[in-house]
Amino acid sequence: MTEHTLTVAGVAVDTRHWIGGRRVASTETFTDVSPIDGGTIGEISRGTAPEAAAAVAAAKAAFPAWAATSRAERARILHAIADGVEKRIEELSIVETTDNGALLRSHRRGVMPRVAHNFRFFADWLLQMEHEDFETRGHTNHVSWDPAGPSVLITPWNAPLMLATWKVAPALAAGNTVVLKPAEWSPLTASLLADIAAEAGLPAGVLNVVQGYGSEIGDALTSHPDVRRISFTGSVPTAQRIAGSAAANLTPLSLELGGKSPLLVFADADLDLAVDLAVEQYDNAGQVCLAATRFLVEESVAEEFTRRFVEKAATLTQGDPRHEATDIGPNIHPRQLEKIDAFVQRALAAGARAVIGGHRNDTQYYAPTLLTDVAQDSEIVQEEVFGPVLTLQTFSTEDEAVRLANDTRFGLAATLATGDPERAERVTAQLVAGTVWVNCFFVRDLQAPFGGSRHSGVGREGGTWSFDFYCDVKNTVTAPNGWKNHG
Repeated sequence: MTEHTLTVAGVAVDTRHWIGGRRVASTETFTDVSPIDGGTIGEISRGTAPEAAAAVAAAKAAFPAWAATSRAERARILHAIADGVEKRIEELSIVETTDNGALLRSHRRGVMPRVAHNFRFFADWLLQMEHEDFETRGHTNHVSWDPAGPSVLITPWNAPLMLATWKVAPALAAGNTVVLKPAEWSPLTASLLADIAAEAGLPAGVLNVVQGYGSEIGDALTSHPDVRRISFTGSVPTAQRIAGSAAANLTPLSLELGGKSPLLVFADADLDLAVDLAVEQYDNAGQVCLAATRFLVEESVAEEFTRRFVEKAATLTQGDPRHEATDIGPNIHPRQLEKIDAFVQRALAAGARAVIGGHRNDTQYYAPTLLTDVAQDSEIVQEEVFGPVLTLQTFSTEDEAVRLANDTRFGLAATLATGDPERAERVTAQLVAGTVWVNCFFVRDLQAPFGGSRHSGVGREGGTWSFDFYCDVKNTVTAPNGWKNHG
């Protein structure tokens, strides 16, 4: 081991940046803390403008060769990266659980296999990407997807590697080179990804990983004139700052900014299913952008729904995320815990009632909370908490349910529980959301478009939509009989 290597649960992790195919240290560091116990994991290289410039320069230098690499070869390397992920699922899982506090069992069984799938899906999608030629007055139109250039990808802390590779995989498949900036609260698996990609044969400079604070290295990356795409997942205020930086260079943006999604429960719903869907919103300690945090329940079943919900929630086990029996782990950071508690205490002071929870369980853990007696225009209903805090309101008519569901500045997702397919069709057609689930939750297919409306984001990614973003889509029009002098 070297001074730049941490041992995290027996796994060696390099704390330096990965730039141009080599490790680069910064003179300054920042402290990475585990949310499990608040203990220090280690010191991580803290990049600033020089590291940002070096990473973009490396990506720019590597771009021509990678863009010219055949689709088949790019796909082969992406599959090799997926192979590397699968060989290291246990290591990636324990490191990520230590770093961000999400359940170890979830990482092993779902999250890390999904990381490998991200690479495999976009490798395969790349090989079948085509648009049928079409004719215009005898002229042939041919649509193609040209690599756009160096791409800056800024990713969040709630599902660090899965959400990073959701961006990295299509960007690389498209022929772009990448500078990945992971969240400073969960940087470790991005470093391991750099190792895996290098071992898979990804050329130097095609993937670069830089660590640090958004206000330092992030700003330097998003304002760089050589960056041709920026994809960001995070908060609205940060997205507004990024958009301002990108505006000077007209750099295209894809922004996924969280939400305040509703769960609509109608009286004709299967209440057991509705309760199961409702309790699922505590997944990842409530740190899920898609979570349906606002329960809108028809008045006639609200009391019964609440009773069953409380009974079901009481069966959840909160504690160490490394334990198999744990259902809810810690929140990511003391600052986030303070933010969550402040939301709840302000709501209680304003007249809300805590049916369950409403308090911390420990310095790192917030009790699963359900608040009622909340006004539609209240902060707790309108603003994203990003913790295990849910609200419950009632409605009497379908129109009222739709009105309440749409009455926020967000529009990322919505979930609907009903036994009436005609009602489902009517209501989903009126909901403002990028994704709507009917009698299910969190069913995600990578070929589907993903993104949000209003303040939940700009653009869509997934399947062909990802390539539309990461590429310059070109139409070539060829005249008929234009080859008479050929040969």
